[in-house]
Amino acid sequence: MKILRFLSVTALLSALLSVSAFAAPKSIKVATDATWPPMEMVNSNKQIVGYDIDFLNAVAKEAGVTVEFKNTAWDGIFAGLDSGQYDAIISSVTITEERKAKYDFTDVYTSIGQILVVPKTDKTSKTIADLKGKKVGSQIGTTATMEIKKVDGVDSKTYDEIGLAFEDMAAGRISGVVCDEPVAAHFALQKQEYKEKFKIVGKPFTKEGYGIVVKKGNKELVDLLNKGIKSVKAKKLDAKIHTKWVK
Repeated sequence: MKILRFLSVTALLSALLSVSAFAAPKSIKVATDATWPPMEMVNSNKQIVGYDIDFLNAVAKEAGVTVEFKNTAWDGIFAGLDSGQYDAIISSVTITEERKAKYDFTDVYTSIGQILVVPKTDKTSKTIADLKGKKVGSQIGTTATMEIKKVDGVDSKTYDEIGLAFEDMAAGRISGVVCDEPVAAHFALQKQEYKEKFKIVGKPFTKEGYGIVVKKGNKELVDLLNKGIKSVKAKKLDAKIHTKWVK
């Protein structure tokens, strides 16, 4: 009986620990690759700023939690979540079926599309297919890279940071860049050194939803963040954030 009672207590404790493994937190650590303006970037004061940062801060306030942001390179950002270095990722992450198989996502908090940027000297290109036989750049591991690789005859060149792709295009080493609409607008229309050199062509050719990423099974955190997202949208705080960052 003592053995059975001990086993029962042990089983109960294990069950309780399992249930509380993903208890709703009072503070969360969140990774972002701050090289993707205007969504996430580092300003002149070395602060992480941008649309996603303001949005998650607003969500956290509505949900009653505090947030600590951790600037993390894109190529290791998911591995860091896997190993528990942070609780979530907000970094312009498109919700895909492949990613959903391994991670949980919040509700969509904003939607974007991929678009093509080319030099102003290019008078003919409107689509990726128009650049067959040429190099087109994108950030590694993004949906932009996937779209480029769908087009036969186009040479996909990937970069750790999207800014490096635009640097290469300015230097004439590649003929186009594919990225999210807000990022394209930032580099092609607003960035002083590029706005006379680049142009956005054609229309967005994907429809993608961004979500906040958490570990698989962390329903408590997903529910908490979704509560905050719903409140932010109900109060139209997202519209104010969009106006601030996406011109």
